[in-house]
Amino acid sequence: MLTFFPAVGQRKYDYTKKQLFALSPTEVGSLISLGPAESCEFFHDPSMKSSHEGQVKKSLSITPLGSDNGYFVNITVLNNVQKTNERLSVPVTKAEFAVMRTALSFALPHIMGWDQALSTHPQSTSTSASKPRFEQPNPASEWDR
Repeated sequence: MLTFFPAVGQRKYDYTKKQLFALSPTEVGSLISLGPAESCEFFHDPSMKSSHEGQVKKSLSITPLGSDNGYFVNITVLNNVQKTNERLSVPVTKAEFAVMRTALSFALPHIMGWDQALSTHPQSTSTSASKPRFEQPNPASEWDR
C-alpha cells in the first residue's frame, strides 16, 4: 500500500488529505523490475464490479527523471462524487527508489501469502494427522545440492 500526503510547506503535509494506492503482486513486480529509462502506469477503480463503479478513479505513474537520476511518482485521484481531481507528484532519487525496490522485494512473498505457506505452525495433537505439515527450507542446504 502506497500512501501519499500533499505538501503544505517545507517538510509539512496535510494528513487529512491522504491518498492510498494498493499495489497488486504483478504491479509490485513491475516496480521491482523497472529499468532506469522505463516507466509504468497503473489504473484502479476502488469500486470496480459494484454499483459505485466509476465514481472514483485512481492512476499511479512512475516516469524517469532523466540521466538515470531517479523517477517521478505521480498519483491522480478523480472523484466524480465530490467533483475533485487531486494530483500529487513526488520526485524520487535513484537511492530512494533502490530502497523502495528492496522493501517491495521483501514484501512481495508476504503479499502473496508465501510466508504463511512456508512457515511452521504449532499443531495440536487432535488435528495433527489431518493437516498437512509444511517445513521451512534451510537456505544453507540450497548450496549443498
